[in-house]
Amino acid sequence: MRSPWYFGWNIVIAASFLTLLSSGLRMSMGVFFLPIANDLGFSRSVLSGIIAIGMLFSGIAMPIAGYLVGKYSTRFVLILGTIIIILSTVWSANSTDYWSFLLSFGIALSFGTSFVGSVSFTPIVARWFIKRRGLALFILSTGSMAGIAVMLPVFAFFIPIYGWQTTLISFAVIFMIIALPIALFIMKDNQSEIENSSIEPVINQKIEPSIKLIDVLKTRPFWQLSFGLFTCGFSMNLLGTHGVPMLIDHGFDPITSSNGIGLIGLVAIFSTLVLGYLSDIVQRKNILMMVYLIRGLGFITLVLASTKWQLFTIAAAGGLVWAGALSMSGAITADIYGVKIVGLLSGLTYLGHQIGAMMGSWLGGWAYDHLHTHLVAFGTASILLLLAAFSAYLLPKR
Repeated sequence: MRSPWYFGWNIVIAASFLTLLSSGLRMSMGVFFLPIANDLGFSRSVLSGIIAIGMLFSGIAMPIAGYLVGKYSTRFVLILGTIIIILSTVWSANSTDYWSFLLSFGIALSFGTSFVGSVSFTPIVARWFIKRRGLALFILSTGSMAGIAVMLPVFAFFIPIYGWQTTLISFAVIFMIIALPIALFIMKDNQSEIENSSIEPVINQKIEPSIKLIDVLKTRPFWQLSFGLFTCGFSMNLLGTHGVPMLIDHGFDPITSSNGIGLIGLVAIFSTLVLGYLSDIVQRKNILMMVYLIRGLGFITLVLASTKWQLFTIAAAGGLVWAGALSMSGAITADIYGVKIVGLLSGLTYLGHQIGAMMGSWLGGWAYDHLHTHLVAFGTASILLLLAAFSAYLLPKR
């Protein structure tokens, strides 16, 4: 007798929670930034450079993760990523010089978080869902949004009490305790691994033609999606790394600054469910266009905010569309090119995301150190997001 509960939702929930933790660490660099810089004697430019290099290596790790998921399994990549996170956090906490911190925190930890990030979970979710693929991938993206809302205030609370080193190692231990059981008992790549599981209702399922990577690279939609994710990475990691320091520099206290940025993720948790529902009804490219458009307007207004009510109003509005770029791009990629190589393609498009993340993290620190303003970096993010909105509008209809 089949269970009325579809096992695919277990995978979505578990993957979303792990993404909450991994993205929560990655997107909370703002609260780690000043304590690390002060403790290790790094300037903002130097630490921004380390974080930027980390973003690049995170991008390099993503297609590797996608390839390993296809060759081995999601379980294998998740366990490998967890081991890397444990080792790299212990190494980072004991680093005292530039090169050691670059290798541990900048490179090794970036590989670990990428291996347990959305790129590793997108293929398995896309494989388990067809009719409700958009909703499932949007729910997966709530992990990233919840990561900002939950982990940033948590880190902001514990770092002043216990220090960034103890906080970082404690996070890694908790992550291991949660991730290993999920990897062993929930991450099933195929429905054949599950007995008595209900089958998701499928409509209009088509046999996917064989497509090669070289052919995909010759198509315009791949590069449009990659450019959009480049701007997404640029803006998200600019905010994640420099959002809290920027608000503190503009006169907000640290708790208000952390809560303001965290509110974006909190609102996004709920708005993601609405966007996910709509993505299976209306053209996904139109939703992606609106996500980039409203984000672009939000960045320029955020850097100009001068009162608490302005900060929280802008953060709440931005949270309405903060989710969606990654999940929507993944769904569109699967729609256009099929799920057979979606892991590799997602990894490659996310590489563009991380190149943007590297540049956003670096520019935020460099512009402040040399030009003494945050307007340059946040204004650049706004312009790029508006261009990404136009690029999304030009995507083919599906």
